Amino acid sequence: MDFKDYYKVLGIERTADQKAISQAFRKLASKHHPDVNPGDKQAETRFKEINEAYQVLNDPERRAKYDQILDLRQQGGGWEDLLRRGAGQAGDGTYTVYGSPEDLAQFSEFFQQLFGGLGGGPFAKEPPSPSRRGGRRRGINVEDLFGSQSAGQRAAPQDVEGTIEISLEEAYHGATRKLTIPSGEKQPRTIEVKIPRGVRSGQRIRVAGQAQGGDLYLLVQIRPHPVFTRNENDLSCEVAVPVWTAALGGEVEVPTMQGRVTMKVPPGTQDGRTFRLRGQGMPHLRGEGAGDELVKVHLALPHPLTSPDKELFEEMRRLHEARAAKS
Repeated sequence: MDFKDYYKVLGIERTADQKAISQAFRKLASKHHPDVNPGDKQAETRFKEINEAYQVLNDPERRAKYDQILDLRQQGGGWEDLLRRGAGQAGDGTYTVYGSPEDLAQFSEFFQQLFGGLGGGPFAKEPPSPSRRGGRRRGINVEDLFGSQSAGQRAAPQDVEGTIEISLEEAYHGATRKLTIPSGEKQPRTIEVKIPRGVRSGQRIRVAGQAQGGDLYLLVQIRPHPVFTRNENDLSCEVAVPVWTAALGGEVEVPTMQGRVTMKVPPGTQDGRTFRLRGQGMPHLRGEGAGDELVKVHLALPHPLTSPDKELFEEMRRLHEARAAKS
């Protein structure tokens, strides 16, 4: 089994804090995400490695468990034996998945061996804590799959938590996702989960009664978008505006989540000016209405720049230099 150096995958030092880990992940994920590199298998493989490293290093308990293995390897010890024994007493043998349901089963053998070998379960485990239902909130670990409880022992109600990754489009329009849930010795169940319009990263979706006698909670993560940046319910983007349109005024097409719209550009628009399109942002999760879209203008020269283009710009320069000399 190949050892995974998760620090090297993210390009960070072992002393990196949570902020540095998140920053490294976001930078690499936005570069290698399959949505940005359609059909590129190398980018897809690289994204999976980045995602796996983030799953480990972003969680203090999993990171501590991994560091135990890493220390033993650097000392030349038998890290493989420790890995087969479940990495000692560190951690709890479960993991959180950061990825779409289609990607859940695609973690490495090293990851699965270290964190439970569930190989596709979208559920995360937390330390036992009281829930409103009187049971414990936790995830499904490998012992659950193989029926560690005796036949006559009745399990307490369990709330289950996991992470679901969605696109900005799904957050805008709403969506329905199918999730496969492990079910002890029984065959896995498939359920449908509704993603509400306007949901944000970090919010949780509750699916009542779909866990082991308890509820299913899904923590939402929204993938970076190649065009839009989200801030609360507002969206921001940038558009290129020809210099003559900025100077004389006119119209340009602007992308929105509902398709392209026409935006008026007043005469004398400067580079970097931001326009607000009312109601073109994300829908409000509760109630009517939506946020706004903020469109930042960047002036664009004609490409290629032809000889007649250059002559016109030369004439403009002469006029402005002459005017400046008189003032």
